[in-house]
Amino acid sequence: MATEKARNLREGIALLWGEQDRPTRGPKPSLTPHRIAEKAVAIADAEGLNAVSMSKVAAEFDLSAMALYRYVPGKTELVELMVESTLAPIPDLSAAGSGWRPQITEWARQSAKTHQAHPWLLAATAMRRQLMGPNQLGWLDAALAALEPTGLTAVQQHRIFILVAGLVRTLVQQQIDFDEEHNRQWNHLTGELLNRHADRFPALTRAITAGAFAPDAVDPLEFGLDRILDSIQTLIDRNQTPSP
Repeated sequence: MATEKARNLREGIALLWGEQDRPTRGPKPSLTPHRIAEKAVAIADAEGLNAVSMSKVAAEFDLSAMALYRYVPGKTELVELMVESTLAPIPDLSAAGSGWRPQITEWARQSAKTHQAHPWLLAATAMRRQLMGPNQLGWLDAALAALEPTGLTAVQQHRIFILVAGLVRTLVQQQIDFDEEHNRQWNHLTGELLNRHADRFPALTRAITAGAFAPDAVDPLEFGLDRILDSIQTLIDRNQTPSP
């Protein structure tokens, strides 16, 4: 079983990196993994990740699902190709400025924009060990390159990357989940509950009365980034302060 799993992983890596064996005999393949991924991405963008299947993508090319397996071993590998396709091109942060802060800010903005355009990316890139292609690794590399001048340790830089990426993912998920009608009903019903039980939740009642949940013009991504990046600057300053 372990041998079979390792073989499949190697096959997936080869597919993502364009290193799969090319047939030396027979007709030239009429499709490429990139074209297949583009069709699958279009389906996911329109109908969600669950709507993507080998048979549905194959139908886009007037092929049977079995014929598509000649190019892609299965849906897991197909989703990995989709992720790789949507993460092109790798972000160029040089235009944001030379400092680490504007570059990480630009990285987060571009990441949010990409996830908003392809909401299924959140599920497809859940926080777990997964096969990664050159584009996905390129995003990570770009963030770490921006953080190198901070002088922080490699571990700290990686943890900062996770913090920033986590902020982006959380805010995009909130945007995806938001429903205006549900939000209106929730506000109404929660308001009624708190009116009856205000003495049990005094801090929450005061916060709501003060407008804590009222909409405002503040961009939540910019607000969250500023708080994280301010903390990073504090860490940098602390590291640079000589010990007494």
